[in-house]
Amino acid sequence: MTDKVSHLVLSVLPQVVSTDGVRAMMESALTARDRVGVQDFVLLENFTSEAAFIENLRKRFKENLIYTYIGSVLVSVNPYKELEIYTKNHMERYRGVNFYEVSPHIYAVADNSYRSMRSERKDQCILISGESGAGKTEASKKILQYYAVTCPASEQVQTVKDRLLQSNPVLEAFGNAKTLRNDNSSRFGKYMDIQFDFKGAPVGGHIINYLLEKSRVVHQNHGERNFHIFYQLIEGGEEDLLRRLGLERNPQQYQYLVKGNCPKVSSINDRSDWKVVRKALSVIGFNEDDVEELLNIIASVLHLGNVQYGGEEGNACITSDTQIKYLARVSLRPQALMSPLNLEQASSARDALSKAVYGRTFTWLVNKINTSLTYKNFSVIGLLDIYGFEVFQHNSFEQFCINYCNEKLQQLFIELTLKSEQEEYEAEGITWEPVQYFNNKIICDLVEEKFKGIISILDEECLRPGDASDITFLEKLEDIVGGHPHFVTHKLADAKTRKVMGRDEFRLQHYAGEVNYNVNGECAFVPTVMCMSENKILTQCFDREELSDKKRPDTVTTQFKASLAKLMEILMSKEPSYVRCIKPNDSKQAGRFDEVLIRHQVKYLGLMENLRVRRAGFAYRRRYEVFLQRYKSLCPDTWPNWQGKLSEGVAVLVKHLGYKPEEYKLGRSKIFIRFPKTLFATEDALETRKHSLGRLRSLQVFAVFVCDFYCIAAIAIQAWWRGILARRRAQRRRQAADTIRRFIKGFIYRHKERCPENEYFLDYVRYSFLMKLHRNLPKNVLDKSWPTPPAALTEASEHLRKLCMQNMVWSYCKKISPEWKHQMEQKMIASEIFKDKKDNYPQSVPKLFVNGEDINPKVLQTLGSEKMKYAVPVTKYDRKGYKARQRQLLLTGNSAVIVEEAKLKQRIEYGVLKGISVSSLSDGVFVLHVPNDDNKQKGDVVLQSDHVIETLTKIAICADKINSININQGSIKFTVAQGKEGIIDFTPGSELLVAKAKNGHLSVVSDSSSHLGFHAFTLT
Repeated sequence: MTDKVSHLVLSVLPQVVSTDGVRAMMESALTARDRVGVQDFVLLENFTSEAAFIENLRKRFKENLIYTYIGSVLVSVNPYKELEIYTKNHMERYRGVNFYEVSPHIYAVADNSYRSMRSERKDQCILISGESGAGKTEASKKILQYYAVTCPASEQVQTVKDRLLQSNPVLEAFGNAKTLRNDNSSRFGKYMDIQFDFKGAPVGGHIINYLLEKSRVVHQNHGERNFHIFYQLIEGGEEDLLRRLGLERNPQQYQYLVKGNCPKVSSINDRSDWKVVRKALSVIGFNEDDVEELLNIIASVLHLGNVQYGGEEGNACITSDTQIKYLARVSLRPQALMSPLNLEQASSARDALSKAVYGRTFTWLVNKINTSLTYKNFSVIGLLDIYGFEVFQHNSFEQFCINYCNEKLQQLFIELTLKSEQEEYEAEGITWEPVQYFNNKIICDLVEEKFKGIISILDEECLRPGDASDITFLEKLEDIVGGHPHFVTHKLADAKTRKVMGRDEFRLQHYAGEVNYNVNGECAFVPTVMCMSENKILTQCFDREELSDKKRPDTVTTQFKASLAKLMEILMSKEPSYVRCIKPNDSKQAGRFDEVLIRHQVKYLGLMENLRVRRAGFAYRRRYEVFLQRYKSLCPDTWPNWQGKLSEGVAVLVKHLGYKPEEYKLGRSKIFIRFPKTLFATEDALETRKHSLGRLRSLQVFAVFVCDFYCIAAIAIQAWWRGILARRRAQRRRQAADTIRRFIKGFIYRHKERCPENEYFLDYVRYSFLMKLHRNLPKNVLDKSWPTPPAALTEASEHLRKLCMQNMVWSYCKKISPEWKHQMEQKMIASEIFKDKKDNYPQSVPKLFVNGEDINPKVLQTLGSEKMKYAVPVTKYDRKGYKARQRQLLLTGNSAVIVEEAKLKQRIEYGVLKGISVSSLSDGVFVLHVPNDDNKQKGDVVLQSDHVIETLTKIAICADKINSININQGSIKFTVAQGKEGIIDFTPGSELLVAKAKNGHLSVVSDSSSHLGFHAFTLT
């Protein structure tokens, strides 16, 4: 398969590899594996070899690559020097990046836990373990610093961040000490919950401490020191403070500080550290009274250590009064207490009291810090910083508790690792094959099982009546658990084992190896009562109810077992991540790699077991998109882009690469590769292809550069033009705002005299009115519409209206012809006479007046030289009997002539025409009134015309009798011959009817339908 992959180098298309420089892809280091090893131990070909494991660690350590993965577990080697890999730029490099996209780092673990908490809404925890000096405390500091820098912040959040960070120097001062292995060794286990709100900002925290090494308060091995706080107080405390506490600035004066014969350390500056601790206490929320009470307790422990005993006959008494004076500050009140103890018992009681006071004060301090970090409604990332597995030449009760804790953590680790592996296989549809591994549950049961476990036996031995001792405890262990395969004592061991075991020891076969424990001191129990102290802190540490409680307290071992069970519950409820810390040498030298020491730690940390579980199935797994993106150039069908489904693309690629069926499996979203050599062969082919395509790569880079240049230029031009448009819009907005302000102010002052405040408004009103007038001028002289002017323009508007009307009239008149002008003049006279007076007037308005109909020439001859102006057919009614006769009415310049065909029947001079009468109805009957004394006339003439409006208008014009036309309602009286009168009665009717009535009157029934019809027409 390897030969086939190598052959592909000469036939496939190129791959353009990203050179971002910021995100170094994890796979990019695969090609450098011969020099710096592999970044993930899972990719070791000989993964069962401990030597290969350590050699990979050595290669990476020599290159200052202190971090390596075992799957998702981070292995960290303490470099014992400062590395430039913890800057803010490095934090940003790992922020929000997929776990396997970057090289191994503590920041990658921190960011992966943070993103999982935010996306999955499930609490996380990071378990940090290792020997003293392996860098556990520094690892937890780096995680806290990462969250402080990269998480969202506000003023309140910043306060919490400061308190979280400042809690470290306080806990280190009271819980850390200089040991042979580490100048700043944590002598307690610590679990810290970092609490985040819904925005992802750190808003609180909570700390749980485990198994403080209280024995260090009263005893230190040669070359070691007590807890830092004692030396910091003596070296850095102010003179006034030391005087109040009764202390001298010399640690050699205190018995608890000289047993290790190491009061000063070149790498530790106690005076500077004291300032840091005092500042940290203030940030966390300690007031001056709290600090004073706390330091009183620290000083009292030092004074207790200097208490000396003397006496005779086995009864001890205190011989030093100076210490008693200062100890009285933390006790209830001066009083004498008698307790029959010998010198050894008195010293032991003193030391037990010192340990109890310091231990409970430390617990109070942790609770006080928790109070300052309290927050509700949060998500959590937990940090567990606890001892690693410990094996010394002489292992005591404390080592037993520490190793028991690591046994439980190893059990939890294996279970969760297998569970995670199985869940991933099932999610991807890959068959899960059971993994054979050492299940250390048998060892955990040996320690913690009820009634049969070592802890239960120890409790029973401590509480039983009679003379219980360490030897009776060991004998009881031999009786109850002597047959257990992982337990042995000197009595039960074979001859070879007895040579290396003491008679007061028992051996446990832990997951990490065999450990001999010494039982001396296991059954000691010291009841401590400080409930009546006047010190506020001690009254909280020692509850007064203890005085009246008849129940005997649990042993320290039982308490630790209960707290460990709670810790297991906490860890099981969270998604775990693991950091395994390794110390490269005991001398704390940079660059020195002690293979024997590291092999010891690899074994005790269970790293090989972890790797074996992780490699039980497939060594390498990646999502389809990641695998295809990296290796697509090795197959012509997938280069440059695969357009189909990702799973199909990966299948085509691995088939082209010649993968055998047993070398890989395809899941639902990932490819699983069983052997590292398969991956390495593929990686070698990719590396060869990259080198062979350098020129094309350069051309592509140049093309990208040119493209980027034009993109930048286009962006610059776009930005420039968008700036211009934005400035224009802004200017228009400013102008609009100014106009609105001026308009509003003008509206307010609109009724005042013209002034700067209203001039714009008034000008706009005038302009607006004139523009509106311009758009809505009357269209003709009959259009009377006119816009309503503002108050200030009323007079001007009236002048404009008159001018407009005059202009329209003038324009209209210019267009009128003489004939039309004559017609209009006649219409005006008709309107003056008949408008609103005679019913049939509206019907005549649209009809043009004519000069007359065609006249017989013989009739014209009867006129002689007179010129005829108008002629119209009429009906004449006789004076006697009102008989209708057809005649023609002719109008000349001097008279009105009535003719019958060519015969002149009657001439009426205009001068003798007294008037004209007509009814108000729509009939055509009218009467020409003439004088009675004129012999030429035979009385008034009654005529009827179909064009009565036109005929009467012509007569009025020709005779100049415009004002002599009478329009009557009801009836008209007229003169008959010889001075007699006749009457014409007018009534409305359905049709026109003229006839003599029975009363002798002429009855005229007017046709009102034409009038109504006209009105109906006009209305519609």
